[in-house]
Amino acid sequence: MTDTQFSLADFLPYQLSIASNAVSNRIASVYHDAFGLKVTEWRIMAMLGDAGALTQRQLTEKTLMDKVAVNRGCKVLEGRGLVVRLPNRKDGRSHHLELTDEGRAIHAKVVPMARKMEASLLEPLTDQERGQFMRLLEKVRQQAE
Repeated sequence: MTDTQFSLADFLPYQLSIASNAVSNRIASVYHDAFGLKVTEWRIMAMLGDAGALTQRQLTEKTLMDKVAVNRGCKVLEGRGLVVRLPNRKDGRSHHLELTDEGRAIHAKVVPMARKMEASLLEPLTDQERGQFMRLLEKVRQQAE
């Protein structure tokens, strides 16, 4: 194929996008059915569970999600009592978001479910292929940054 020919099916961003969507949707079905969480909401909870309290700006930077989607997801989670806003002592213009006790309890239940689904999706790969796959994804991500 020359530089002027184009096949969407062979285009890296398209392949990554459809693979990401398929994997995210498959795993999301598990925690959506159990806890009514959407992908964005779970990603916010997962990041807060992993990193602790963060501002919305930090959540946007760390997840690479759109700031409007992060804002909307935070509002939904706050409305459900899964996250709480705390004053940011370093910057009075922003707040830290943190999982509540209920949010931590749900996080603790979703993580093993998500890991089990991840293992199921990676099952066709050998241990060596899994390692190589993760290293290759990391290289592509670093190059994109």
